[in-house]
Amino acid sequence: MEKIHIGIIGVIAGACTTLSFIPQVVKIVRTRHARDISLYMYLILTAGVLLWLIYGILIGEFPVILANSVTLVLCLAVLVMKMRFSKGGK
Repeated sequence: MEKIHIGIIGVIAGACTTLSFIPQVVKIVRTRHARDISLYMYLILTAGVLLWLIYGILIGEFPVILANSVTLVLCLAVLVMKMRFSKGGK
């Protein structure tokens, strides 16, 4: 498979996984409620996304860098709202 096709697959895969966070962010913003969100799960996920971003930078792969940059912002948004809208963050 040509490198351009592989890159397109990477961009589409990254878009799908990144876009999957948007409904959660929108729901928390609208309801101002994050009690049902697991703080520990999002902390671990955010750490993993940050590591994927670092990995993407180190190997110079644009699809990995782009997807994980946006996902990191969305994960951080959920964490901030979790802490803000939940008593004690838990």
